[in-house]
Amino acid sequence: MSKLGTLGARLHRGEIGYDFVKNRKIWYGLSILITILAIAGLAVRGLNMGIEFQGGAVFNTPKNTSVSVSQAEEYAEEASGHDAIVQKLGDGSLRIQVAGIDTGAANEIKSTLADDLKIDSEQINAELVGPSWGEQIANKAWQGLGIFLVLVVIYLAIAFEWRMAVAAFVALIHDITITVGIYALVGFEVTPGTVIGLLTILGYSLYDTVVVFDSLKEQTKDLTKQTRWTYSDVANRSINSTLVRSINTTVVALLPVAGLLFIGGGVLGAGMLNDISLSLFVGLAAGAYSSIFIATPLVADLKEREPAMKALRKRVLAKRAQSAAQGETEVHDAEAYADEPDDDAAPAVVGPRNQPASRGRGRGRPSGKRR
Repeated sequence: MSKLGTLGARLHRGEIGYDFVKNRKIWYGLSILITILAIAGLAVRGLNMGIEFQGGAVFNTPKNTSVSVSQAEEYAEEASGHDAIVQKLGDGSLRIQVAGIDTGAANEIKSTLADDLKIDSEQINAELVGPSWGEQIANKAWQGLGIFLVLVVIYLAIAFEWRMAVAAFVALIHDITITVGIYALVGFEVTPGTVIGLLTILGYSLYDTVVVFDSLKEQTKDLTKQTRWTYSDVANRSINSTLVRSINTTVVALLPVAGLLFIGGGVLGAGMLNDISLSLFVGLAAGAYSSIFIATPLVADLKEREPAMKALRKRVLAKRAQSAAQGETEVHDAEAYADEPDDDAAPAVVGPRNQPASRGRGRGRPSGKRR
């Protein structure tokens, strides 16, 4: 078995583990800091909304256009007075996007571009996108997101309990905020592909959270009938038992997305891949983080407020204190016995390893036969 497999088995059996729940304030503070940075990015820079959301025009040039991307971008910005996005397609044609213009301005920009690019204006295909259509797309996206979150909360409240539903909801909002904030900081264009990516990462994040919650639900059955573990102890063990599985799932999902983002979009220049790949990459990483460091510790916090769990914690801590006191008493008794003088100076009786020697038998007598 590999080292990672052995580690996962030991984590699952509870032989080793990291106390995620105990250090929850560190994770809460880190998440709050990242969220504040994301909100600041949204407030200062805002989102770079694509043409589908704010309206504009898309101009497609003929195949094998000899003008470079940077030169075409300069021509488009001079002709329109707006920022332009230019992409070179596989057949050598150019795709020029100019946002925030109407139909009349689009015709003038088309003629100017034809003159600058030295091609016939009839060879340039212009597609107009109205701002009302983009607004409708945005509203539908928000409606879909809202319905998704409501259904998730209802499902988790029925399948598990309302505290787990609240924790999962907080984790999802955490993932969305971080992903959208990074979009604002990086400045990538927000397109319908971005919305698809956001909805996809919510599914992945919810999957990781539900896996931990299912393990937690199984291990907390009849929890109040014992006095060995608190709810936080069991919650921490649930995280550790599914930790390797969550990491493996996330890494396997991130590898192809990283290929799209860094190789496809970065090295090969396929900028159209950036809108969906960035949302998937950031969202998958944030979802794995929130399911481990946010959702389950938050459930433990909420459950520990229940009267039954408070009483259980008192009993567990009292039993642990009693066991520790008994252990110290045994140690002190052994030390006191070792310090007692022996009148006959009899040699010590050494028993087997890890077993106490007999105190009564042979005490005060030398070994061997009595004279």
